[in-house]
Amino acid sequence: MEKIRNIFIICGEPSGDLLAGNLVAAIQKLDPQIKFWGVGGLQLAKTGAEIFCNINELSVMGFFDVLKKLPRFLKLKKIILEKIYTDKPDCLILVDFSGFNLRLAQAINKRIPVIYYVSPQIWASREGRINCIKKFISLILVLFKFEEEFYRQRQIQAACVGHPLIDLVNPSSEQQNFLDSFGINPAKKIIALLPGSRKQEVRLILPLMLKTAQLINKVIPKTQFIIAKSPNLDTQIYLNECKNIALDLKIVNDRTYDCLNIAQASLVCSGTATLEAAIIAKPFVIVYKTNLFNYLLYRPQIKIPYIGMVNIVAGKIVVPEFIQFGARPKMIAKSIIELLGNPLSANRMSQDLKTVKDSLGDPGAAGRAAKLILEFLKK
Repeated sequence: MEKIRNIFIICGEPSGDLLAGNLVAAIQKLDPQIKFWGVGGLQLAKTGAEIFCNINELSVMGFFDVLKKLPRFLKLKKIILEKIYTDKPDCLILVDFSGFNLRLAQAINKRIPVIYYVSPQIWASREGRINCIKKFISLILVLFKFEEEFYRQRQIQAACVGHPLIDLVNPSSEQQNFLDSFGINPAKKIIALLPGSRKQEVRLILPLMLKTAQLINKVIPKTQFIIAKSPNLDTQIYLNECKNIALDLKIVNDRTYDCLNIAQASLVCSGTATLEAAIIAKPFVIVYKTNLFNYLLYRPQIKIPYIGMVNIVAGKIVVPEFIQFGARPKMIAKSIIELLGNPLSANRMSQDLKTVKDSLGDPGAAGRAAKLILEFLKK
């Protein structure tokens, strides 16, 4: 095969952007001459990839949001297909974002190799999507051993590379430096709030977390609360939800790992953040809520007993989950207060989280994925 010249890459959400940027950087180490272009965000742009559509325009939450943005998705799909047919990249790498990416793979219909990095969670819901993967995906790289086994049982070759978050989740500051930078008192309790990376999540989940924080503060006065702000969102979104909230409250931008690292406990929106929190190995609870229609539409399709990735990987409840109707501030506050008041329970959770971290594989996942991709393309 001729030398690989350019690769098209597509992700659609901040978690995928983080992993896409990490993967591109790993491929560049092996072959600095390859040009990358596609759809992504801040992390992908940092690698020098040419971004023609920013993910800030794409993130969706639920059926109605998809419908509202459907014309935008259809237009983007058309643009991508035209670029692929005109510029003829050596391959297309899809990162998560399955609702859009699987349809795109189907439309490309094997005209170029299509590689999927970060498997769609078909083991959790809508397993019928496996037919699309089998027919239109040239190579699938998964992050968990159970995913590799899942595909192989269905006669699809999949390679598990391990989870790249093992390399990425590192606090950027020593605890004391971070505390000093933001005027946080280490003698008082510190609780981190991670309400998600989508605008819709923050608007639904942050008010719930703030009500919980107020209840905690009544029982444990002078508790300090830190909101880990996503760099992809406007600060005003958070300020709007924090109006008239009488708490010792700080909004910290783009320092999620530092926030988790200094907190005695955290409230974490379900998603990639639960694995990030697990790697930090500090006690936390999972909180999630969507609008009622989306919940009633999607919940029957989910075949697994847990929603949090940390519990899915562990195969048991390691971290309490407060989902939809169960996401009640009184219940969440009670769980956090018990964790803070019971060092043995908190320590047991931390030990379980370390076990989850160990199961995510060795460091170097992105490098392993990069090597497999280049080997595949050079065959």
